[in-house]
Amino acid sequence: MKIAILADALDNQNAGIHVYTEALIKELLKRNDGHEYILVRHKNKKDTELLGIQQIVIPTSSLPIGFASLRLFFLIPYLLTKQKVDVVFEPAHFGPFNLPKRIKRVTFIHDLTPILFPEYHRWHGQILQRIFLKRILKNTHLIFTNSKNTSKDLEHYYPSAKGKNKTLLLGKDPAFKPSKNNDVIHSFGIKLPYFLCVGTIEPRKNLVRLLKAYSLFMNETHTPHNLIFVGSLGWKTETFEKQLAKHPYRDQIQLLGYVKKEDLPTIYTHARALIYPSLYEGFGLPVLEALACGTDVICSNTSSLPEVGGEVAHYFNPESVAEIKNQMSKVSHFSVSQQKTNCQKNIAHAQLFSWKKHADAFMNTIEVLMTDRL
Repeated sequence: MKIAILADALDNQNAGIHVYTEALIKELLKRNDGHEYILVRHKNKKDTELLGIQQIVIPTSSLPIGFASLRLFFLIPYLLTKQKVDVVFEPAHFGPFNLPKRIKRVTFIHDLTPILFPEYHRWHGQILQRIFLKRILKNTHLIFTNSKNTSKDLEHYYPSAKGKNKTLLLGKDPAFKPSKNNDVIHSFGIKLPYFLCVGTIEPRKNLVRLLKAYSLFMNETHTPHNLIFVGSLGWKTETFEKQLAKHPYRDQIQLLGYVKKEDLPTIYTHARALIYPSLYEGFGLPVLEALACGTDVICSNTSSLPEVGGEVAHYFNPESVAEIKNQMSKVSHFSVSQQKTNCQKNIAHAQLFSWKKHADAFMNTIEVLMTDRL
């Protein structure tokens, strides 16, 4: 079977879909299952882990206005049809488009935030999703989602998805494990103890309430903690930036921006807890990453997050500043013995998630699709 993967996320972002696409491709290549994989991407990068796999590079930079649409709707379908692929997989759910009926279309829905929370997205992103997503889901032969909650939302808003969507929980990168590399902490100028927040800074992440909760916590605690943000600035960050600038504990708050993956395990491990106050998540990879490092997690009790955090995470209502603060206070008072016990439980829970399991289920489902038995 010849399978094409639309892998633009490898080149045009560093966030969740990039992580997902890279992890899936690497795991599929490990299988040695006899299938042929082709990557379609923006840039001709010599990724060490992807050597030996065929790559079709169709750049978008320095090209005429409108080429992105031409590339997506015509050029990619033409080249993949010419390659006689059997399946085309779109990890970012915007497509695939304009393929002959003999080619199976597979897409992955990570979340429905542009539909459920349009106010948290750029206007053009909202419009594109509303115009195309219904058609994409209707024409797709198979839809993967990353949580039961995403599947539930998908079927509620798009009944055409019923009967052809399958939940595949995401996996844990083996790089995420306890790491006590003090040199990394010193290189970033991080002072212990600290709470950690990981993810793109954008309204959906609910970080303004976190800033307010942190202020309350610092007013009441006898053990001050710093607050560290890891992640790039996204969109609609004006309110967050204003609240940050006038925060009474601004000197104890540090924005590290994008951090290389090899440094993240150490930053997770030394944190008193990861705080993840997001209003809605399709999955929530930072929760799993932190748990894999043994770190306590304080997170929202909404959307998919209880599926990821299970019984080991500490939950709050993301709309309640007081509840966020209370969980911060509770975790900050854990004894050394309690911290060690939690660390073991967190790591054990994270072991339930595997990219190998994900890739195996992914390919098993596609193989069934190709035999028309799905």
